[in-house]
Amino acid sequence: MGDEDVIRRRLLIDGDGTGDDRRLNVLLKSFIKWCNATSESPGESQVAHDRMLAQLAQCEFAVAKSRHSAAMSAAELQNYENLSRQIETGIEAAKRNIESTKLEFQHAKTVRKNRIEYDVLAKVINEQPDRKETDEKLSQLRRELGSLEETREQLERKLDMRRKQFHVLVASIHQLQAMLDDNESDDIIDVSLEAFEDDVKILPTVKQEPETMVIE
Repeated sequence: MGDEDVIRRRLLIDGDGTGDDRRLNVLLKSFIKWCNATSESPGESQVAHDRMLAQLAQCEFAVAKSRHSAAMSAAELQNYENLSRQIETGIEAAKRNIESTKLEFQHAKTVRKNRIEYDVLAKVINEQPDRKETDEKLSQLRRELGSLEETREQLERKLDMRRKQFHVLVASIHQLQAMLDDNESDDIIDVSLEAFEDDVKILPTVKQEPETMVIE
């Protein structure tokens, strides 16, 4: 018979391996034998009785041990359940901590990004002139702009005056041109009259010359 067969048979006979069933069987057999014994002496009967009491004590001890083991198992099971709940609670807390840490990390990234942007902006601002100097330059530019506006208005007034003078000059030129045109017409008439008078004067002279030639 192999070791596995021996272990299997022992488990089938002994139950959980503590020998309780065997003790109970032995106690039952001893009790039946003691009850049926009629030829034993009182001493042998007392010995058998004491042996049964010892076996009964062992069985009671085994029962108490089993009860304690069951109670310990129940307590251990309860402890495991409590531990499982604690672990689950710890896992949930760890998840919440992870989520909170993620949010804090995201917030830290945002703060760091904003800090970098603020540093760059502060650097740019520091490179710019201060407010007092800027206000002074702005006031100077405003004064220069006002001066330029006055100059522009003066130039516009001068331009308007020159434009009016130009219109007057153009009108005068047109009037002079008209007058010149009138004078040229009068000169042409005078020249025509003078030419006519010259023709009239020349005609008698031409007539007298033949007469003079005839006389000779």
